[in-house]
Amino acid sequence: MKELVEYLARQLVSDPDSVEVKETQGDTASVLELKVAKDDLGRIIGKQGRTAKSIRTILNAAASRTNRKVVLEIVEES
Repeated sequence: MKELVEYLARQLVSDPDSVEVKETQGDTASVLELKVAKDDLGRIIGKQGRTAKSIRTILNAAASRTNRKVVLEIVEES
């Protein structure tokens, strides 16, 4: 799942080297934290959150094949 999010994010942003994905696994769920450059945050979230919602939909479709739940958190660096 981590590789999928990293691939999708790298295709969307203008600075692919700044993409970081951190995965935390639990028993039945995984939490993925996505960090991108501040300038690329809007590209990942999209208008009214449509891009972020689409990424989450793709993740949940892939995770359902392995009976796991995946949560994507987009982290804003301060």
